[in-house]
This record gives sequence, C-alpha cells and structure tokens, in this order.
Amino acid sequence: MAANILDAIMLFGDSITQASWELEGVGARLSFVYARKLDVINPGLSGYNTEWAIPVFEQVFAKKEQQPYVPAVRLLTIWFGANDAVLPPERQHVPLVQFIANLKRLITMVRSPASEYYSPKTRILLISPPPVNTHQRGADLSSRDPPRKCDRDFDMTKLYAEAVARTAQEEGVAVADVWTVVWEAAGKDEQALDAYLLDGLHLNAKGYELAYNVINESIKQSYPEIYHEKLQYVIPRHDEIDPSNIRESVRARRLE
Repeated sequence: MAANILDAIMLFGDSITQASWELEGVGARLSFVYARKLDVINPGLSGYNTEWAIPVFEQVFAKKEQQPYVPAVRLLTIWFGANDAVLPPERQHVPLVQFIANLKRLITMVRSPASEYYSPKTRILLISPPPVNTHQRGADLSSRDPPRKCDRDFDMTKLYAEAVARTAQEEGVAVADVWTVVWEAAGKDEQALDAYLLDGLHLNAKGYELAYNVINESIKQSYPEIYHEKLQYVIPRHDEIDPSNIRESVRARRLE
C-alpha cells in the first residue's frame, strides 16, 4: 500500500467550518495557500455543539497505533461555540462551564501522552465564534414556515467567544479571535454585522475573509514552522525536475 504523501490540516467545528469550502471560505483559502504542502481536511458538522462533536472526533482523529498509517495532522483547528451558545431550552445549548470543559477535553485528547489519541506533531488552534446579529437572525427565523422566535442572544455568544480565548490562554494553545475581528470591522454596531453575516449567524464571503486573515496571522505568529510561506512543496517544483532522472527528482519530501 502506498504511503500518503501529504500531511494535513484538520478543520473541526460546526456549520461555519463545514461551509468553509464555499463563499471563499477559510477551508478554500487554506487549501489554496497550502497546496502541495499540507492537505486540508474538513470534518465540519453542521448543527453540532461540542457535546455531540466529541464522539465524532473519536472517529475522525487517528489513535496512536493508527497514526503511522495515515497523514499526520500538523494543525487541528477547533471552531465551536455558535451552537453551544444557543438560548436554552434549545437542544443544542451547552452550558458555558460544560462548553469550556469540552474544549479542554478535545485539547487533552490530542496533547496528553496518556490519551489514545495523543499526537505530539499536532498543533492546536482554537477559533472563537463570530458575533451574532439578532436583528438579522430574528428576521430570518420569523420568515420560516412555521415562524420561529430568535434563538440567539448577542451577549450570550460573546460570553462563549471570550471563553474560547480564555481557554486557549489557560491551555497554552493558539487562538484566532474571530469574534473581535468581525465585531470591530462592523464598527461595534450589531445591525452593521449584516455586512459579514449571511443570516445573522453564519459568515458570508466578507466574514470568511476576516476569519481567514486572523487564522492565517495566528498560525504565522504561534506556529511559524508550519506557516504556509515557510513550507516547501512536498512535491518538487517543475523547475526542479531533472529530465534525465525524473523519477528521483519528483520524489516527495517529508516534513520534519
């Protein structure tokens, strides 16, 4: 069986992650800049919260004994909070204390030598949810059949976003503060968030551009060794090919 050539970036999160292949999203942008350097894989889970995501993570992230046979995950992004912060009694709601505990559990699963998912090569990046526009979200839900009441609260989502940043600091992992970047771009005006949100909850193309920029900068600052501009192509450039020895000159180069 042939070995996998490229190691990977794994994007793990809710619908904002799942949709990041669209609308010039984060997944599409990262795939472009990491082409032939790292593969970007996206097990995003629309509608999921951290509670439901953990048993999925146990299925999509390789255990220690499996890791020699699959691409090494060099960067794991964890982007939850948008659904955890839904107002109770909505079924997706996860209390803030439990949300923090779930984030820490995901981190520990990867970083603890005692974990069956221990992966010392994997760097972790937490991403905060964007702010919600309750005016836009409320209008979207009220237009549905049957109509629904607004299920999000601006201040509630802010609490979960702040918890992401605080957890990253406590656990010593990188963070991309999408909440703050989008909020400041909107001039700290909730109704102006419609320039960056599709429906008051999910990012549009402009919102994803802001998110990509802060994620990219976080990788550059926190994990410069895997920043895309620092990595060489795993598959050599065309001008490196020796026509007299093609097979050897196109041999893949492994990341350290």
